[in-house]
Amino acid sequence: MTDAPVIELNAVNKWYGEFHVLRDVNLDVAKGERIVICGPSGSGKSTLIRCINRLEEHQAGEIKVKGVPLDDDVRHVEAIRRDVGMVFQQFNLFPHLTVLENCVLAPIWVKKQPRAEAEAKARQYLARVRIPEQADKFPGQLSGGQQQRVAIARALCMDPSIMLFDEPTSALDPEMVKEVLDVMTDLAEAGMTMLVVTHEMGFARRMASRVVFMDRGEIVEQGAPAEFFDNPQNERTRAFLGQVLAH
Repeated sequence: MTDAPVIELNAVNKWYGEFHVLRDVNLDVAKGERIVICGPSGSGKSTLIRCINRLEEHQAGEIKVKGVPLDDDVRHVEAIRRDVGMVFQQFNLFPHLTVLENCVLAPIWVKKQPRAEAEAKARQYLARVRIPEQADKFPGQLSGGQQQRVAIARALCMDPSIMLFDEPTSALDPEMVKEVLDVMTDLAEAGMTMLVVTHEMGFARRMASRVVFMDRGEIVEQGAPAEFFDNPQNERTRAFLGQVLAH
């Protein structure tokens, strides 16, 4: 991994009023890395990945995606958003559009793709997330797990080189979690660069190339999954793992 990192965070800080939500965060992500970010509620995990495509604005420090600085230049923000897919906790699908229409909207409007090409690609990605037969249904006719897989397909239709997942399974019933994690596992195995905020420690142990633990706005500890889970160095990490692995 000698190439320059595809994501660089240098001394990133963010406040909400008086609340210091990110404190001097430094993180480099190499192409093809699968980073799982975990930590207690309120530790800054979701804010961190939302800063990477400017859904949240950092106030100090520097963020670069593939060498492009994330700053006040709208062209930079647009370039990064075209290349960084995002999947949220809530599926954020348009309820009045079919699954297929949800998937082709951005490629047609943002990338100016011809409709036939956008639809062919959308069907290909719906097959990849294992729901090709749902293309003409509306989101309300699908289960939560199916809706989240549509959200993943929709993000993939923009051909991103990086995918961000913000607690993608936390709104799902337990029996639907596996089907979404299976799709994410397929993406990881295909070499997608991924940052995943999740409490699914089994997925982290199996699929992450690195696990990052955050607490109180700081990166407290990070390492390869085996090392992170079996030999955590920090007291705060040990306390967190003791809690989540006990459930």
